[in-house]
Amino acid sequence: MAVVDSDARLLGKLRISDDAAGFQDLLRLLAEHGDSPDDPVPVAIETSRGLLVACLRATGRRVYAINPMAVARYRDRHVVSGKKSDHHDAVVLANVLRTDATLHRPLPSDSDLAKAIAVLARVQQDAVWDRTRAHNRLRSHLREYYPAILEAFAGKRERLLAREARAILAIAPTPAEAARLTCARLRTAVTRAGRQRRIDAETDRLLQVFRRTWLRQPSLVEKAMGRQTLALLAQLDAACRACDDLARDTEELFLQHPDAEIITSFPGLATLTGARILAEIGDDRTRFAQARGLKAYAGSAPVTRESGKSRHVIHRRIKNNRLAATGRHWAFAALTASTGAHAHYNRRRDTGDRYHAALRNLFNRMLGQLHHCLIHHHKYEEAIAFNQPAQPPVTAAA
Repeated sequence: MAVVDSDARLLGKLRISDDAAGFQDLLRLLAEHGDSPDDPVPVAIETSRGLLVACLRATGRRVYAINPMAVARYRDRHVVSGKKSDHHDAVVLANVLRTDATLHRPLPSDSDLAKAIAVLARVQQDAVWDRTRAHNRLRSHLREYYPAILEAFAGKRERLLAREARAILAIAPTPAEAARLTCARLRTAVTRAGRQRRIDAETDRLLQVFRRTWLRQPSLVEKAMGRQTLALLAQLDAACRACDDLARDTEELFLQHPDAEIITSFPGLATLTGARILAEIGDDRTRFAQARGLKAYAGSAPVTRESGKSRHVIHRRIKNNRLAATGRHWAFAALTASTGAHAHYNRRRDTGDRYHAALRNLFNRMLGQLHHCLIHHHKYEEAIAFNQPAQPPVTAAA
């Protein structure tokens, strides 16, 4: 770490360990140079996570997380030879805060409940991505020797993620074992997977698929690939359980937040997607004073590149990827949940926007509406959001 004053003079430097003793050394050095509870010294650091950051924020000081790419640009202002060291980077960070503090945002002062929701929502989103990767690996492997199981569940929405598919793979990981399945054993597997309707019809359909003629690997190779399938299936089952358990915990915690009622009042935002939105924007309303800052953070606001007579408007690539991914799901779900959102999407398509651009524009508009509602503590109203006239009540006369 390095401490500088307003004239860029180096007041002190120190290498600390990432533990309680190192944190005490840090506070001691800051106190020697004017740090006090009434006027804490702000800190610039290259990460927004970790115990050190949490303890620094607990002292009440402003902590600025500076992007390492930005630090690299600032480093070139001081040294053009490419020299780099930890001490020099600490001095660069301190000077970034000294000269350009107004251009960087301090870490938001979110409540502990919002931070806990962020932890669960992000790890649940990671679990969903892990589940997708595990599913793709299993599907790619089954294509090499077991096309029958892929054909059997090709028409299902969840494909191999369906409980029935995983239950059948567990008892018949090879085409040979699937062809030898009896009607009773297959019916038991389908029932245990949770199916309650048309069990006999589904069982007969699956038996017909498994007993058709398919291309096969050599017997010994097929058995080995079946063992690999069981290993991949175990990973997929674990990922599915983690997704379900974390989703339940995330929703339960999110519903305790006072902003949950406002967020879920928006069309297309369910409890889980609402929790992901809150996890990324937080509940510190001073973080985004205007809606355009939130839109830029989410990546829904376009970027203008202008030089002389050249002017290009393109979509933003530097953004919060988690919030942008949730925004795509939100905008897509809003198409069927809101007539105003659907009409706005159609207008954007009529003006020449492609599918993703129209969805991004819809997300941009609804994100601005969410910002307004959170600031003023209002629920969503369709008539105000999209200037939709209230629908007259349906009456009948005989």
